[in-house]
Amino acid sequence: MTGTLTLEGVTKQFDTGTVAVREVSLDLAPGDFVTVVGPSGCGKSTLLRLASGLETVTRGTVAVEAASTSYVFQDPTLLEWRSALRNVELVGELRRVPREERRRRALEALELVGLTGFEAQHPRKLSGGMRMRVSLARALVADPDLALFDEPFGALDEITRLQMQTELQKLFQLKGFAGLFITHSVSEAVYLSTRVVVMSGRPGRIVAEIPVPFAYPRPPELRYAPEFAELTGRVSEALGEHS
Repeated sequence: MTGTLTLEGVTKQFDTGTVAVREVSLDLAPGDFVTVVGPSGCGKSTLLRLASGLETVTRGTVAVEAASTSYVFQDPTLLEWRSALRNVELVGELRRVPREERRRRALEALELVGLTGFEAQHPRKLSGGMRMRVSLARALVADPDLALFDEPFGALDEITRLQMQTELQKLFQLKGFAGLFITHSVSEAVYLSTRVVVMSGRPGRIVAEIPVPFAYPRPPELRYAPEFAELTGRVSEALGEHS
């Protein structure tokens, strides 16, 4: 298999002896948005950390063919002493992008996530949804080929979470990155992705891969369509069989 991200026979065992994931193979190409669902403790976040290089594999291989990779954490992880604009500019600063260029890119990214007018606000003045939008803008400002998402909407209220799902799939269509997204929500997984990967209980293994055929952009009302319910039912059934 070849792609933007390729995992072949990946196993991760920690020093404690715990095997988090076992024999996982997964391939992402440009235009793929893959969501991973599974029971708590099955190694979903470990899989993401292996893909990002934050953890090393015990066995198997991880290959990344991406000029730029972004990682969106569960928490927005913003710098409280910086404005929204300056938080988004941080990526450009670290990469030594000239000041005018990084400012232009940061403003464009904030516009993409709907935060024009909030550039000067500091994180403590922003709602949870707005802080996550800043985090998304910071991830997108580098035009990543590969974007990794570790349950970024899990702490949001339901209304904001649904809005962020709609915004993210629009950004995915616009930017065309390969995305790997971890979630506990079956509905979120089906709504966002081109393919849902179901993992077993620990040690996590891939027990099902379910393609999602809906065209982008996906309207919010898709969540109430019979064919959407049918797919969420298939994912839930696979989860129930292997939890």
